[in-house]
Amino acid sequence: MERINVSTVSEFIFIGLSDAPEVRFLLFVLFLLIYLATLAGNITILVAISTDTRLHNPMYFFLCNLSLLDILCPTITVPKMLEALLFENKVISFTGCMVQLFFLIDAVGTEIFLLAVMAYDRYVAICYPLQYMNIVNMKLCAYLAIGTWIAGFFNSLLHTSFIFTLFFCDSNKVDQYYCDIPPVLALSCSPTYTSELVILTVAGVLGSSAFLVTLISYIYILLTILCTNSTESRHKAFSTCGSHLTVVCLFYGTTICTYVRTSSSYSPNQDRIVSMLYGIFTPLLNPMIYSLRNKEVKSTLRRMTRQVRTAL
Repeated sequence: MERINVSTVSEFIFIGLSDAPEVRFLLFVLFLLIYLATLAGNITILVAISTDTRLHNPMYFFLCNLSLLDILCPTITVPKMLEALLFENKVISFTGCMVQLFFLIDAVGTEIFLLAVMAYDRYVAICYPLQYMNIVNMKLCAYLAIGTWIAGFFNSLLHTSFIFTLFFCDSNKVDQYYCDIPPVLALSCSPTYTSELVILTVAGVLGSSAFLVTLISYIYILLTILCTNSTESRHKAFSTCGSHLTVVCLFYGTTICTYVRTSSSYSPNQDRIVSMLYGIFTPLLNPMIYSLRNKEVKSTLRRMTRQVRTAL
C-alpha cells in the first residue's frame, strides 16, 4: 500500500535556546559577533586567493570551496537562531524546517567529500611532486569540486526524503536551535527504524569511504615526509598538511558525535554543544588555521592590508 504523509504538524518550535531575557541578549551579541567574524574571515580568504595569481593552484582552489562551505553552513542556521534570540520568534514552518535540514546536510556532506579530495591533493603534491601539475590539473580540480557538491546534494536529498515522509503528529518542539536529523527524528510518532537504518548505512558507507581516502592519503604523506632528507622540505610539508589535518580532526570529531548513532541515544544537551562546535565555531576557526599556518596566505593578507591602508 502506498504510504502518504498526512502529518498534522505544520510548524516546529525551537526550545534549545534560553528564555531568560538577559541571557538571550548576551547570546545574541555573542553569536552575531561570531557569525560576522566567520563571514569576514572566509570572505577575506576568498578575496585573497582570487586576487593573488600566486595562489591560483589546486590547493587554494579547494580552499576556496571550503571557505564557501564555511560561509554556507552557519548562514543556514545562525540567522534563524538570532531571530529567535532577539524577537523570541522560535517558530519555523514544516517546509522551512525541511529546507533548513536539507541545506545543512548538503553542506556537511559536501565538506566531508571535499576534505577527502583535499587530502588526495596533498598526497599527490608531496608524494609525486614532479608529476603533480600533470595529475592534478585544473580540469580535474573542477571535476572533483563539482563531484563533491553533487554527492553532497544527493546525499542530503536521500536523508531529507526519508525523514520528512515520517509522521509527525504529537510534539513539535525541537530541542535544538535549528532543524537537524537527531532532534527531528526524536519527534516522529511513526517507527523510525527503517529511516535510521538507511541513514546510518548511507552515512556509514559514504563517510567511511571519504575517511579512508583521507586516512590513507595522510599515511602515505607521513611516510614520504619521514623519508625526506631536507629539513626545510619536511617542515614545509608538515606545516601545510598540519593545518588540513587539524580541520579534518575538528570536523570529523564533531560530525561523528552528532550523526553516527541512533535516535534512542539522542542527548539534547550534548548535541547542542557539539552542534555549535561544527556549525558555528569550526567555520570560524578554519580561516584562522589556514591563514596563520600558511606563509603564502599570510603574505597575501599583509599585502592586502597595506593596500587598504594606502587607499585610506
